[in-house]
Amino acid sequence: MNFHVMTLFPELIEKGMNTGVLYRAMDRGILSLHTYNIRDYVADKHKRVDDYTYGGGAGMLLQAEHVYQTYLDVMRQIGEDRKVRVIYTTPQGSVFTQAKAEELSKEEDLIFLCGHYEGIDERVLEEIVSDNLSIGDYVLTGGELASLVMMDAVSRLIPGVLNNDESAMTESFTDGLLEYPQYTRPEEWHGKKVPEVLLSGHHANVEKWRLEQSLERTRLRRPDLYEKWKAEHDNKS
Repeated sequence: MNFHVMTLFPELIEKGMNTGVLYRAMDRGILSLHTYNIRDYVADKHKRVDDYTYGGGAGMLLQAEHVYQTYLDVMRQIGEDRKVRVIYTTPQGSVFTQAKAEELSKEEDLIFLCGHYEGIDERVLEEIVSDNLSIGDYVLTGGELASLVMMDAVSRLIPGVLNNDESAMTESFTDGLLEYPQYTRPEEWHGKKVPEVLLSGHHANVEKWRLEQSLERTRLRRPDLYEKWKAEHDNKS
């Protein structure tokens, strides 16, 4: 997977990706990261990238041309004849989910566009963006953190990134439910014991217990997901 990020703060993206599992994956060539500073594509010496909005209102907008020139350079690096998805991280986008992460993980290249100020001139968004995605119903100072969240979630699904690829298949949301509770040594801590079924060695009983726990945890913490899962499975029965 090759990530290409158009941003005003490339150092934030680079520091976020150059740690832990993601760093090791890049070191092994499984992932690659390319950042593009939008200010580098501004012609005037002041490197100003924003301006006031037409019609008035608070805040400034990133200008279309600088973003577009950055995009053209990204495509020159990838190959201008390629069809590559461009993800704009915005609170106005559809909510990023595990299913979306799985979908995006099938791509060879992904381009992320990080907004700032009040956003970006709508005209360039209409011209280059394929996916408007949000990580939640709140507003950040910029799109870098949201991009890092999405790149992390996508990266974990790339074969070879995790030491144990099975980990990505048994986590929360993979089957529409929250993950079951997990335990490690010691068997008793602060008077709390590991559930006996997990010590039994009976794999069928362990799997049954885990499903029951996932269902109950999802019902209590995410009733929306629980009702969706229940409806889907009731229809299959």
